Amino acid sequence: MLKGVHQKLDPQQTPAFFVRGASAFSRTVFFCALSVIAMAVDARLNYLSQFRQAFIGGLHPLEMIANAPSEWVRDAKKYFSAHNQLVQENYALKQQAFEHEVMLQRLSTIQAENNHLRSLLNGNIPIQPKAILGEISHTGRDPFTSVVVVNRGSQHNIKAGQAVVDSKGVIGQVTRVFPFSSEVTLITDKDLSIPIQIERNQLRAIAFGEGNNTLDIPFLPTNVDIKVGDKLVTSGIDGIYPAGLAVATVTKIQQNPESPFAKIISTPVAGVSNHLQLLLLELPQAKEAELVPEPAPVEKAVAETKTTTSSKTKVKHHAPR
Repeated sequence: MLKGVHQKLDPQQTPAFFVRGASAFSRTVFFCALSVIAMAVDARLNYLSQFRQAFIGGLHPLEMIANAPSEWVRDAKKYFSAHNQLVQENYALKQQAFEHEVMLQRLSTIQAENNHLRSLLNGNIPIQPKAILGEISHTGRDPFTSVVVVNRGSQHNIKAGQAVVDSKGVIGQVTRVFPFSSEVTLITDKDLSIPIQIERNQLRAIAFGEGNNTLDIPFLPTNVDIKVGDKLVTSGIDGIYPAGLAVATVTKIQQNPESPFAKIISTPVAGVSNHLQLLLLELPQAKEAELVPEPAPVEKAVAETKTTTSSKTKVKHHAPR
């Protein structure tokens, strides 16, 4: 009897907690293949684009919350750095504006004095040319020329030869005119030259474009008084560019012992690649000198002189001896 009871009370097998299926390697291979198939089908049929957009839109709030601390720290640093920078710039601009106001006062005085001296010497006051505002439409298609096309043409009274400037300095010259557009050849083009003078010592020369955003001033001796940093302005002797317009800044001076001339390289100051607006200056019109004839006073003075001379002569001849 005891033997049968012991047989009934034999311990059973312990149940497994985890049911083992396919191996980990098999599952990895299966899901990798499934991912590759899903990506290939999505690349071909693009059926998951809306799902991705909805999923990204749903995660956007969580992304903003996760990035909020770093953005707060970055904004705080940016605020303090920008505040300090703006304070310094404000102080520098105030000082610069004050200096410019003083210079403008002196300029007004010098200009008034210059006009007065010209009037005393019967000189002509320089005429300020009129300007037409234009905008660059596109650049030239020829890679060997430096040309831009502006949206002003013969219908806007544009003529070939007009000087073109911007807020920094001279850009170039109008070389071809169409009804509603014009071609402007830049001063850096190899086929264009411009009369210039050194602002520091008023030395006159001619600058030629080199085609690579630089200007060359040839045929100047090696001992010429030109330094790196000198500003080049228009001399006005050609009658096209008004005198005093900024052209370029000397950036390099090369001297070759075998050549009597120096290689002077300068960089234009105009910003053609920075903005689209420019000004087209009208050609100076040759005005004939308006002489005011004054025959009556001159004739009267000559008559008085002759009368006085004749009377003296008569007195001299008829004087009693």
